[in-house]
This record gives sequence, C-alpha cells and structure tokens, in this order.
Amino acid sequence: MHNDKFVKFIKEFLVKYVNERIDKTDNKQITEDDVFIVWQCKTLQNSKALASTTVSDGMYYEFTYNGDKQECYVDAYKKWENICVDCSTLNG
Repeated sequence: MHNDKFVKFIKEFLVKYVNERIDKTDNKQITEDDVFIVWQCKTLQNSKALASTTVSDGMYYEFTYNGDKQECYVDAYKKWENICVDCSTLNG
C-alpha cells in the first residue's frame, strides 16, 4: 500500500472509530484534522504507524499493514503513566 493511501486509511479509520466511542456528553466529534501520525515506517510491502488524536483521553493507536495478506491490524492503547527514570546508573 502506498504511504499516502496508508495515512488516509488511518485518518478515516480513526475518525470513525473515535467518534463511535467518544463520550456523548462531551458533545464533540473529531475530523481528519484531529488525527496525527506520530511515527511511521515502510519495509518492503509492509507498513507500520503510531497515531493519536487531539482528544485528551491518553489513547494512541498502532497500525500494521501486512502487504502479503493485504490486511491491516489496529491496536488501541491507553497511556498509563509517564515517569522520568534516571539512567545514569546503568552500566555500559
């Protein structure tokens, strides 16, 4: 799948996915402008991307495209915590 088509798929999918699940009391619906790609790569016929939205719910999404099977897998994650760890004591 061409890179532009993959990004378009991600944005269209996330708009639908998030809007179906967003808390109805928020009275908000997102658009493709609210979806952003954090990281992506393409290796041979396969693609992977990490995406998120402007919704402040701590969610991020991993998309993996299997070019051999022409299938896309989506994992949805919630940020649990963000901590700073002192790495200066590590050996090596």
